[in-house]
Amino acid sequence: MTSMNTLDKEILNEIQWTFPLVTRPFDAIAKKFNTTPEIIKERLNTLKHLGVLRQLSAIFDTRKLGYTSSLVAMEIEPEQLENVANQINRHPGVSHNYERDHQFNLWFTLAVPPGSDLKKELDKFNVLKGIKKVRMLPTLQLFKIGVKLDMVDEKKHEIAPTEPKKKIENVKFEPTEDDKQFIRELQKDMDIIDEPFVKAANNLGITEKELFEKMKYYENIGVMRRFAAILRHRQVGFTANGMIVWKVPKDRITEVGESLGSFPQVSHCYERPTYPDWPYNVFSMIHCKTQDEAKEMAHTIQNQINVDDYHILFSSREFKKTRVEYFVENDFNLEETITVS
Repeated sequence: MTSMNTLDKEILNEIQWTFPLVTRPFDAIAKKFNTTPEIIKERLNTLKHLGVLRQLSAIFDTRKLGYTSSLVAMEIEPEQLENVANQINRHPGVSHNYERDHQFNLWFTLAVPPGSDLKKELDKFNVLKGIKKVRMLPTLQLFKIGVKLDMVDEKKHEIAPTEPKKKIENVKFEPTEDDKQFIRELQKDMDIIDEPFVKAANNLGITEKELFEKMKYYENIGVMRRFAAILRHRQVGFTANGMIVWKVPKDRITEVGESLGSFPQVSHCYERPTYPDWPYNVFSMIHCKTQDEAKEMAHTIQNQINVDDYHILFSSREFKKTRVEYFVENDFNLEETITVS
């Protein structure tokens, strides 16, 4: 954090959401900030070295690619929590895995490729000692997905539902082998060089123009959410990772979800199923620098959506945070062979 200057923060704010799909993108970014491409590349390489900038790549929509995914909550015996988390982390479809301060103390996301059975994959974890309860919480309605960490304090958005919803063409997408190869290539971390897209185009045997056209088409139909920078939250000071869960009356779920999704501070918002021991049906994620800031933000949001019953679950430990690599999975099996009675 001490090595980040104002320009770094401004650049990161920009490229989390908008990255130029042109032959020389760093020239375009430099022009916007009235500096040189050399300075932009130098700063971004430094931010990578510091661990702030995790990746520059295409961000794809899991469901549009035919993957099945779910958030999973588990209640684990405390003494077994770390072991269970580490074993679950070995699954290539697990991208995020956190300890949260709740009876359900382990929360992770699991995604499986087309043709795989999500429940069967989840059941593979049953051999692990210490699991008391498992709750699958798949997405019933998606209202928003897209993290943007506001790096420049004085430019913070008002906490209000002001963000327009992105329009996506409703086109059925069944990936061909060419599509899969394209996705494998574009999900790789991009080199910070003058003409970074040349390598991908050459690897795919197409021109840069064809590459950009296909990326823009994927974006229009929602297959690619965007091409952008992904930051490491904790390294840039956003240590209060708060999952706000809301108990919303059934007839208000869509209204409340859409309203929550339009808050710039909310990065993810979903409707998920309920259980007798889990009554919360709308989930929204916020990222703040302190828990007090997150609590204040949740209260401000609550006053505007008029839902009284809510709870914030903070992540107390991060066991895994990565990206699912699409169309490159291998079969997964746990080494432990303990049977569950």
